[in-house]
Amino acid sequence: MTTKPPPSVKPSTDAHLEKIAYASVENIPTVEPHDRDRLAYNVWRFLQFRRDPLEIAVRSAGARLLISEQEVIQKITQRLQQSGVQL
Repeated sequence: MTTKPPPSVKPSTDAHLEKIAYASVENIPTVEPHDRDRLAYNVWRFLQFRRDPLEIAVRSAGARLLISEQEVIQKITQRLQQSGVQL
């Protein structure tokens, strides 16, 4: 019996919302990496649907942050603007 090699994975471009969202939180200090992942997911939802403000997305992530929530919002906003996202 033979096995086939796995299909190749095509990396996404830098313009995809997922990549932008995860890049916007990569330097946010959290207790665990999973906290940062939850935060990135909520930022992605904010970018995708634009129903609630960014402040609510950060708060609803429930991430255990090592800096203040206002600093986190400021850093994410700055990084999103650098990526070309209109807020």
